[in-house]
Amino acid sequence: MKVISFNANGIRSAARKGFYEWLNAQAADFVCVQETKAQVEQLQEVPIYFPSEFHCDYFDAIKKGYSGVAIYARQKPLRIIKGLGFGTCDEEGRYIQFDYPSLSVISLYLPSGTSGEERQAIKYDFLARFAEHLNRLKATGRELIVCGDYNVAHKKIDIKNWRGNQKNSGFLPEERAWMDALFGPLGFVDAFRQINQKEEQYTWWSNRGQAWEKNVGWRIDYQVITPGLADSVVNVDIYCDQRFSDHAPLMIEYQGIQV
Repeated sequence: MKVISFNANGIRSAARKGFYEWLNAQAADFVCVQETKAQVEQLQEVPIYFPSEFHCDYFDAIKKGYSGVAIYARQKPLRIIKGLGFGTCDEEGRYIQFDYPSLSVISLYLPSGTSGEERQAIKYDFLARFAEHLNRLKATGRELIVCGDYNVAHKKIDIKNWRGNQKNSGFLPEERAWMDALFGPLGFVDAFRQINQKEEQYTWWSNRGQAWEKNVGWRIDYQVITPGLADSVVNVDIYCDQRFSDHAPLMIEYQGIQV
């Protein structure tokens, strides 16, 4: 089973850059998209945004041109859940979940705190609420694949200029401690690091300077999975041959998973 997670930084912009032509050749089972930056009614009349081989659903932000998530799935889900029941998530379109008999696949877009203290406080609140949600979801015994832009680089290996970013949102000690807990006491697994322990494996590059050309990046896109799926990870890849966004698609293949 192949799962792709991708922050599009505007799904219409990514489409113009060839994302859907590339996607057609990937034989993915799930595609989790973040930061669609579109209302579904703006997309409905354009078939490219609803690939015929997938069951597609979007969860939009109330604010136009902002945030938004989507999932494309080969198999029709038994249930679709949108939002987590609190304003920052639901009003900003940050969570969608497809349920199958024993598996849930989630597309998540965690807030950024780079615009100032108010948004950083919102980010911390979201992280706390989301950890509680993951605990409840995990307690059901379901296997989970939580794809998304987490807006946090976990370790020094996950960011090029770690020394200069220790006081910047996305690499703050409190954010990294949350990731420590996610992959520690909370009991989840970083699927990418199951296979790839190399340095300079980034998924996001600033548009400023020559970050892309010099590979001055951050690994802030993850597929977070339950321990029962850890041994199923057989291949991981960050696709950088084409640039559809300021993020790169994160592709992971799982063996032996039934939906």
